[in-house]
Amino acid sequence: MHIVAPAPLYPHHLATLRARADEALARSGHDHLLIPSGRRHYQLFDDRDYPFAVNPHFKHWLPLTRVTDSWLAYTPGQRPKLVYLQPFDYWHVVPDAPSGWWVEHVDVHVIRTPEEALPLLPGPAARCAILGEANSALGDYVPNNPAAALDYLHYQRSYKTPYEIALMRVAQRKAAHAHRAAERAFRAGAGEFDIHMAYCEAARQDATEVPYQNIVALNTHGAVLHYTELDRDPPAHSLSFLIDAGASHCGYAADITRTYAADRGSEFQAMIDAVDAAQQAMCAGVRAGVDYRQLHVDAHLSLMGILKDFGVLKASPEAALATGVSAAFFPHGLGHPIGLQVHDVAGFAASDRGGTTARPEGHPYLRMTRVLEPGMVVTIEPGLYFIDMLLDEVRKNGHAASVDWARVDEFRPYGGIRIEDEVLCTDGAADNLTRPAFA
Repeated sequence: MHIVAPAPLYPHHLATLRARADEALARSGHDHLLIPSGRRHYQLFDDRDYPFAVNPHFKHWLPLTRVTDSWLAYTPGQRPKLVYLQPFDYWHVVPDAPSGWWVEHVDVHVIRTPEEALPLLPGPAARCAILGEANSALGDYVPNNPAAALDYLHYQRSYKTPYEIALMRVAQRKAAHAHRAAERAFRAGAGEFDIHMAYCEAARQDATEVPYQNIVALNTHGAVLHYTELDRDPPAHSLSFLIDAGASHCGYAADITRTYAADRGSEFQAMIDAVDAAQQAMCAGVRAGVDYRQLHVDAHLSLMGILKDFGVLKASPEAALATGVSAAFFPHGLGHPIGLQVHDVAGFAASDRGGTTARPEGHPYLRMTRVLEPGMVVTIEPGLYFIDMLLDEVRKNGHAASVDWARVDEFRPYGGIRIEDEVLCTDGAADNLTRPAFA
């Protein structure tokens, strides 16, 4: 997998963000853009803080994910300014002095207390678009999150710069390496908790650094879409393994899912292979001008075709889609935008001036309804599951004859299948960011 160094790409990225900020400020009627990195949240009635999550707008400009009470300030026509908190603190590790490929492109001001930022921020505060959480307020500088600015910036965030793609490829490589380690642990007989630990060790990231809580599911646990319980003891007999886990790099997320059968010669492995082949065809369908909603609907038909081939579905794929039976086996959306956040913003945006594009009727969990354009990165994650409560609904709704329940019983112990890659939409063929990371 070819990795491009971010340093030569960063100036263009910064120029793009400055141009976007200029337009966002013009639309919202403000003179300055201020982005606080964020402040720690503390647990109720305790002095323990929750794991810190940096403001995504802040890490869009700078590859800093651990600094609190710092500010990015931008005024059109001027260099971006970083007000960087490096406190006198013997309770915690003090952040290192700013360094790296980005430092020469911004003006850095080091402060020792949060309040020292006040004279360094442009004013008056009323003339600033301040993007952040309410608890980031400092004096008169209270986040106002103007809708006109956010609508524009969130919409534009869908179009990744070459710098962002380079960082996302590194995140993919870290995650793929860890996925390989997790598969090895599964095949060696490890339980869910130990597989999770093998994954984190290989990724070199702990539970506060990976972009979301790892889903590590053996056997029937694969039928729980967001299974995160992590049994400490391995089951008596492992039949299947579904892992949905990512990694972070400079604030960018990877989100990858794989499914394995313990018996590589089993019928369940054959179904995994069929879903994998269908998923690759779906990935190839990520093309400029394609409506993501149609990709999702087409995925239902493709997956129901697989169930038909394996004797699980008696009805036609078209009938299963029309009656809602397909949603019992594939109850989530095909995917979502990804980048600075796992479920990145603007998946439903109608335009850069606001509004939303509705999901297809009967598909309430789809997280992306836009027409694909070059620069967008989306996940493609079809799944087939054997979920008792949803299959009971098929019976209650009068569609029991659409399903061969004996075949369902044969596959139920395996839980389910999900396979997920991240795909970049280009001017030509789809660019799968994930598969090369496994090579």
